[in-house]
Amino acid sequence: MQRKIIQQGAEAIISLDNNQITKNRIKKSYRIPVLDEKLRKSRTKSEAKIIKKLENIIPVPKILKNDDKQEIIMEYIAGKKVSDNLELLDYKEVSKIIAENITKMHNLGIIHGDLTTSNMIFVNNSNKMLKNISEASLNQSTNQNESFFDTDISKSPAKVYFIDFGLAFHSQKIEDKAVDLHLLQQALEAKHFTIWQECFNIILDNYKPEKYREIIERIKKIESRGRYKDKY
Repeated sequence: MQRKIIQQGAEAIISLDNNQITKNRIKKSYRIPVLDEKLRKSRTKSEAKIIKKLENIIPVPKILKNDDKQEIIMEYIAGKKVSDNLELLDYKEVSKIIAENITKMHNLGIIHGDLTTSNMIFVNNSNKMLKNISEASLNQSTNQNESFFDTDISKSPAKVYFIDFGLAFHSQKIEDKAVDLHLLQQALEAKHFTIWQECFNIILDNYKPEKYREIIERIKKIESRGRYKDKY
């Protein structure tokens, strides 16, 4: 079977083949070739190391192969993108799971760098987490010859996998953790505007990292800086 490109961004091409995801970093023509190769190797290696470090901490794709160059091969997660389905799920429970993941990740000193619902995949073998799915939605899913949950999903409890650690880095700084959460807040507001406030409040209520109060206070400062900029 030939690789199928499922996503292409500015930094990488994501392809699917035989239940495996391959991530290739894109060459940048504006950079000196030697420097470009060095950067791509370094960032690929760093991303793979971070995913491996998180493997037994939160749900992330398992690394199957990493040649330390510009390619990472990972397992394919058979689930649904949270960005496309949050409103159809029990979003309160999903928000709690997201908060637990972020807590563990931040306590380990890892900043995701692109913490949006587009980089989260919901996996569950039952329909207990489903909510408010209209008959029209179900009919649409049936017409597309696709069940709401893929058949390969494991029988483990509901999970939210975090993916795409291309911008991730190590840090224990309060500012970096607060920025991670602020980015998630902005993503929720933009993509899930009818429920974003409730979801983010639940996430903050269930986010229990070290130095919690300092991080929450820093989020407020970041928000105020944003409001200040909007005035000018």
